[in-house]
This record gives sequence, structure tokens and C-alpha cells, in this order.
Amino acid sequence: MEINKIQALYDTCHVLFSQGRVPNFQQIQYLKNLLDKIEAIDVGIDEFGFCDSPTSDANVDNGRRRLLCGQSFSEITYIHIHECDDVSIGVFCVPAGKEFPLHDHPGMTVLSKLLYGSVYVKAYDWINFDGTKGQTIGLAGRVIDEVMKAPHEPSILFPRSGGNIHSFRALTSCAILDVLSPPYSQDFGRPSTYYYDIPIPYLNGYSMLEEKPLPDDLVVRGAPYLGPSIVTNYDDYDFSDQFGYENHV
Repeated sequence: MEINKIQALYDTCHVLFSQGRVPNFQQIQYLKNLLDKIEAIDVGIDEFGFCDSPTSDANVDNGRRRLLCGQSFSEITYIHIHECDDVSIGVFCVPAGKEFPLHDHPGMTVLSKLLYGSVYVKAYDWINFDGTKGQTIGLAGRVIDEVMKAPHEPSILFPRSGGNIHSFRALTSCAILDVLSPPYSQDFGRPSTYYYDIPIPYLNGYSMLEEKPLPDDLVVRGAPYLGPSIVTNYDDYDFSDQFGYENHV
């Protein structure tokens, strides 16, 4: 039986991020390709609220699958799909005009897929990165400064490159599917840190970043996940041939 796209995404994340090692380039590309095939309706969101679909899933009304309307969010909203020690998967729905301020992803690999809408993204990497502790101030180089419009290929952030420190502002209502490994964790030294960026005159593309408090006006609501259920118990199944690992369980 063919599995749904979100189950396939979870299966791949489970294999690639539970091994105690960073996936190689080929494996990250495989995950990126999976992410690229996912649409808003696959995670239970209808961009305009025009449709519903037949389903046997639990999230149904009179045999029709319930969907979230992408235009109904008035605040930044997070839809939690899955989280464990190794990975978190979820969707940020952002109404037009709302901004998620500049923040980092300490020690993380992050893949993001813009499901619909358009968003302005600005992203930096540290010039001199101290990997022994969280960095709160320093020189950073801008690696992304552009408007992204769906459909857009997934972006990839690495612990030290790719735009690990980024902000995004919704130009239209939009939704972003995020995969983070490992997840944020205060206990394990992976807090989310927010920054001011101060452009350096006559040094185009570079800014000084300085930690700032959690913005008072940053409001993130929660909404239920209405996409297909995922099965998370695969103790008896071996994916090693498919993803190039040996004896992963």
C-alpha cells in the first residue's frame, strides 16, 4: 500500500536523524526531494478554504476531511505534527504583514518548504563561529535577502551555514513546513536566541548581530494538525538499503 507523503517524510526523518550522526549530502537531498512534493492539503490546510476531500481519517465530518483554511489565521500559528528527541516537524502559518524576527538554530539542520504564499527572507551566517557555546554577538554575513514565492524549492540550513540565523515576513498569507534536527531544547543547550542586526556602513552584506530579549509582540498560537495520522513505531522494519545505512536499528 502506498503511504502518504507525511508518513514518508516521518519515515525518512526517523532513519536519517536517529543515528547519532549528521546525514550525508545524498541523504539530505533525498529528504529535500520528499519535502518538495508536499502541498498544503497534505498537512490538512486548504489555502483558500474552497475544498474538502473524501477520507477515512479520524478528522472527518460526514465522510469529508476537515481542513484548516489558510486565510483564517490572524496571528502566527504553529501546527505541531511530530516531535521527539531527534527531530521536530510542524507548519508555521503566517498572515500577511506578520514577521518572525531574526533568530538562530543552534546546532541544527533545518529544512523548510514554502507551501503557499510569498515571504521576505533575510538570513545570516556568523563569520567567526564559536561552536563551543551559543553566540550572542558578532559579525555576520548576509546569505539570503530575497522574496520567496510558492512554488519554491525547499531551503536547507546547517549548523554553521546556509543562513542559520534568519527572519521572515509574510507578504501574503503563507505556510512554511519546517523539519528541525535536533529540536530546540533549553535542557540540551539549544535555546532560540533572537537578534538585532546592525548594518555596517561601507561593508555591504555584513552586519553586527547582537542578542535581544524575546520580542513582546511575538505571538505564536497553536492549531490542531488535521493531516493524515502517522505511524511512529518501526522497530521491526529495516530502511537501511533505501537510505544507505547499515543496521540502523
